[in-house]
Amino acid sequence: QVQLVESGGGLVQAGGSLRLSCVVSRGTFSTYAMGWFRQAPGKEREFVAASNWSDGTTNYANSVKGRFTISRDNGKNTVYLQMNSLKPEDTGVYYCAAGSLVRYNPDLYNYWGQGTQVTVSS
Repeated sequence: QVQLVESGGGLVQAGGSLRLSCVVSRGTFSTYAMGWFRQAPGKEREFVAASNWSDGTTNYANSVKGRFTISRDNGKNTVYLQMNSLKPEDTGVYYCAAGSLVRYNPDLYNYWGQGTQVTVSS
C-alpha cells in the first residue's frame, strides 16, 4: 500500500513562508503525478499545485501563482511545496496526493496523505 506523509505545516504570520514536504513510500514515486490540495473549514478540498512525472511540468491554482512553488526529488521520493507571501486565506489543511496524471479534481488521485495544518495569522 502506497503511503504519503506530509510535514512542515505550522503557524505563520501573513507575508511569511513555509515549506511543506511529502514523502512517498511503497510505490514508484518517479511515475506518479503529485498534487497538493488544501481544505479550509467548511469548504471543499481545492487544487493548489501539481507536478507531472514524465516531463516535470507544473500547474498552479490562480490564487497561488507566483507565490507557491511545487518541486520534487525523485531520489528522495519527496515532493515539496514552497509557500511564500502567505495570506490568511491560505489557511487550511494541506494534503499531498499521488496519481497517474495531473488532475485538478481530487477524486481522480489514488493516494492521499493525512494532511498538515497551515495557519496564517493576519
